[in-house]
Amino acid sequence: MSDVTLIENFVKKYSALKKEIAKAIIGQEDVVDQILISIFSGGHSLLIGVPGLAKTLMVNTIAQALGLDFKRIQFTPDLMPSDILGSEILDENRHFKFIKGPIFANIILADEINRTPPKTQAALLEAMQERAVTVAGHRYQLNLPYFVLATQNPIEQEGTYPLPEAQLDRFMFAINLKYPSFNEEVEVVKTTTTDIQQTVDSLFTAREIIDFQQVIRRIPVADNVIEYAVSLVSKTRPNTETAASIVNEFVDWGAGPRASQNLILAAKTHAATTGKLSPDIENVQSVATGILRHRIIKNYKAEAEGITDEKIIESLF
Repeated sequence: MSDVTLIENFVKKYSALKKEIAKAIIGQEDVVDQILISIFSGGHSLLIGVPGLAKTLMVNTIAQALGLDFKRIQFTPDLMPSDILGSEILDENRHFKFIKGPIFANIILADEINRTPPKTQAALLEAMQERAVTVAGHRYQLNLPYFVLATQNPIEQEGTYPLPEAQLDRFMFAINLKYPSFNEEVEVVKTTTTDIQQTVDSLFTAREIIDFQQVIRRIPVADNVIEYAVSLVSKTRPNTETAASIVNEFVDWGAGPRASQNLILAAKTHAATTGKLSPDIENVQSVATGILRHRIIKNYKAEAEGITDEKIIESLF
């Protein structure tokens, strides 16, 4: 099957997937789009939102609609790396046997990832980057496709362990969840306070998702689009030749090269969802906020003057 035909199939299946997810998730289209773009680009996402915005339901629904195995890990201060990765035990024949932890699934919901100490947060790092884990010197491959969706609560910062920048950088997108609109909330209340259960059908197989991920990687990109993405990222780096004036004033640290890579990968997926055979600058701009938001470290002046990440990123366009 040619790549053009595969992309045409992808457009149809993506549209059906959105409809299937909408059975259980009301509104939040932007958020769902970013999560799906991240999945088909082969990346991970960090969801930032107050409790009760249906983060867990959203991930569960997406996993069901994609036909993937889903596990939820609740991060707590006493969670150990072995609770996530698994551990070796002695069986009845006195041989060591590896018992897999919850990390062995296609989609992992790392709930409240900033509630657990750095040692346990770091246990996720190898899995996210290498798609493998090492326990007692043995390396175990994870099943593909593999996707980590972590959630973080922006309030209640007591007793939390903020993710280090190196770990934040592993997430393709940082997605802010907002409160639903009045009409959406009315619809949520109507549909969730009856005994009617919405069933979500599986529309994909794991093999299909991997095939779509591969065809998206093969999409060609014009040099001027790559140069635009790289120049956009270089503008976020304060005190360099290319830095924007707003960045020099309000930013301590800018985004690294992984941001440029993610911009192009996500722009390819964003273009593919509408059947475009090559992304343009508009596609790069559409995905830029979610990709750059967590890679820009603002200074005290920005915090004091209420300058948001979004304002800084939009001014770079």
